[in-house]
Amino acid sequence: MSDRSMPITRAGYERFNAELKRLKTTERTRIARDIEVARSHGDLRENADYDDAKERQGMLEAKIAKLESDLARAEIIDTGRLSGERVVFGATVTLLDLDDDSEMTVTLVGELEADAKEDRISITSPIARALVGKSLDDAVEVRTPGGVRNYEITDVQFG
Repeated sequence: MSDRSMPITRAGYERFNAELKRLKTTERTRIARDIEVARSHGDLRENADYDDAKERQGMLEAKIAKLESDLARAEIIDTGRLSGERVVFGATVTLLDLDDDSEMTVTLVGELEADAKEDRISITSPIARALVGKSLDDAVEVRTPGGVRNYEITDVQFG
């Protein structure tokens, strides 16, 4: 794993920080209680509930460690201070697909908070790399595994 800083929006940082707090408090407490209940059932060598709870505890601690590491490397970019028509990290960009006239809107975020289902794409993705530095009304050619796609930037928003 790299020690380099990773850009993240303030909202993304706050979301991950809240998740870390929930895992360290609510989830740790719940699993500790499950372990105690399983221990009270007697012989730990053949206790499936105990084994399951200990496995969940290990997975939880690994998730906590990863979140702590990610947050320690996070560099918060305040997208609320950005404006203009040029595409940069944090921009929400509306694209017209020149090949089929469909439209899509994506927000360029850091690797940690990328989520295709929510149209948040990583700044390192092929489409984001093609968009960065471009401006409103620019045509953009994106090389994807499925072939070349052609887009026009129809809107750039920040916030």
